Amino acid sequence: MSALVVKNLVKSLGHKQILNNLSFEVEKGEVFGLIGSNGAGKTTTLRTIATLLQIQSGEVSVLGLNLPQDASEVRRILSYLPEDAGAYKHLKGREYLNFVAAFFAHKEKPSDIVARGVAIANLGERINDRIDTYSKGMTRRLLIGRALMTLPQLAILDEPSSGLDVVNAREVRRTIQDAAKEGMTVLLSSHNMLEVELMCNRVALIYDGRIVASGTPQDLKVRYQATDIEEVFMRVLANSAAPGV
Repeated sequence: MSALVVKNLVKSLGHKQILNNLSFEVEKGEVFGLIGSNGAGKTTTLRTIATLLQIQSGEVSVLGLNLPQDASEVRRILSYLPEDAGAYKHLKGREYLNFVAAFFAHKEKPSDIVARGVAIANLGERINDRIDTYSKGMTRRLLIGRALMTLPQLAILDEPSSGLDVVNAREVRRTIQDAAKEGMTVLLSSHNMLEVELMCNRVALIYDGRIVASGTPQDLKVRYQATDIEEVFMRVLANSAAPGV
């Protein structure tokens, strides 16, 4: 059974169609990348799977649970980290993790959840400082800890290393890959093509609300005679935008 099945998903805002019969599948335990230009429909797709937007037409299944009828159960097994996510700046890092962990006391002891979040964030003694003293990179690492500490069966990460320097971005990539090795399924969106190539088992390129190419990074590079995923992206984008395509 696939971890995620998206079939013929349609979403419109007014007269503008955001998603156009979008379909793809994500296997259990893989890191799957959804990439595309701004406005292609990536964030709308992620927010729909995360139950934050209603399905207008089409099907979404998360580990056999169907949206929208099983939305409450789906929320229990996934975690969503938006690109623009923030934390309560008046709290200390550990206090913030404690606050979030309390909502998952039905799964295990909050102290165990927090301990895992502290380890994932890897902020050292700074975990005991107020969040408003953190750099952007430190805040993002705290939020990654928050997103993964509950051991979701599906983690949805929108631009997980957004705004991070090389060191912090590498640490975030390692954390996500380690989670996948432990069996977590990860669906991520990123504008960083190197990150996508390094992290993802498979990639889907979205253009104008539909998937126009998908496969492993290596398969895509061979198919489009490209040296890297960035070049694949540019060639697919050019082909998709061509008249009659």
